[in-house]
Amino acid sequence: MSPGNPAATAAPSGIRFDGVSVAYGENTVLDRLDLTVEPGEVMALLGPSGSGKTTALRAVAGFVRPASGRVLIGGRDVTPLPPNQRGIGMVVQQYALFPHLKVKDNVAFGLKAHRTPKAEIAGRVTEALELVGMAAYAARYPRELSGGQQQRVAIARALAIRPGVLLLDEPLSALDARLRSGMLAELARLHRELPDVSILYVTHDQVEALTLADRIAVMDRARLQDCGTPEELYRRPRTEFTASFVGNANLLPVTVTGPGRVDLAGTALDVPTDTAAPGAAATLCVRPHLVGIGAGPNALTGTVTEVQWRGSTHRVHAEVAGHRLMADLRELRDPPALGDPVTLHFASEDAVLLPAGTAPEATESPEAPETPKKAQAVASG
Repeated sequence: MSPGNPAATAAPSGIRFDGVSVAYGENTVLDRLDLTVEPGEVMALLGPSGSGKTTALRAVAGFVRPASGRVLIGGRDVTPLPPNQRGIGMVVQQYALFPHLKVKDNVAFGLKAHRTPKAEIAGRVTEALELVGMAAYAARYPRELSGGQQQRVAIARALAIRPGVLLLDEPLSALDARLRSGMLAELARLHRELPDVSILYVTHDQVEALTLADRIAVMDRARLQDCGTPEELYRRPRTEFTASFVGNANLLPVTVTGPGRVDLAGTALDVPTDTAAPGAAATLCVRPHLVGIGAGPNALTGTVTEVQWRGSTHRVHAEVAGHRLMADLRELRDPPALGDPVTLHFASEDAVLLPAGTAPEATESPEAPETPKKAQAVASG
């Protein structure tokens, strides 16, 4: 480890979930998760409330014990180890700073818990605070900081122990939109400066996942539904659930009529069908920003049901053959009105054909109970 460089870490990196299941009584909240986070990779766990994503993160942290399976960090089985022996840093949405301690003492807390030599602590605290741009606030109390500044201190505390794995549990959800945007940029910068640290990022926010993650694992109903790069999941989703949860999507039920041809309520459309057999039911996925207005390929006629002005675009909702179709249209000087007839179209190459019935109904399942703030602080440093 290089002195004075908090980005250099001797702690093991990389995470592997090996068939990890977590249950509370008869309720399974994480079901046979197999997933690998490579050294230096940012993996986002994305999903609705109750999907199992937070339980997965807490299994890595050591706050919940799997009913079956193993959690490995840097190739080492850490399943039986307590949180403070796993070499991890953790940041949660509530910051979990100690209000009676100054910033520098909050950051030093984990170092002391890990029995770092006293002579090293001051330097390590300064390094971590400089990394997040908070060195000038070392003598302040948390109450004297903004929400974004408090979150930076929480990140500095997690980094001070030089972890191989950094766990982020909805770290930006308590911030307003402007601060959240700024912190996204800061987290992206930190990722560049910590090339050896594996980051597991839990969020329900699509923008955060698409902005920060090298790969996204989509969770629902305690199971992993899909995993891939942000571009793969956005441009070529494999299921209806992924298409609807990673960005907005038009999902239209169609029937395959032949190679490159489908039928939507009597309208023939040209779309890639790959190996789908004629007569098969399928779901047509088209992103709203790829839908145009007026005549064009794959034209669909309907009635405008809603128009939303969004600054740079108008989102037009139309009823087409009994189904809703959304279009994000730029620079409309004369947008259609409610009840107007409208023709919308899309290019064949912008459509993705998905297997029908791949959108599981969202159900609330119990997640892991809240982790005591002190325990979180010990784990995160």
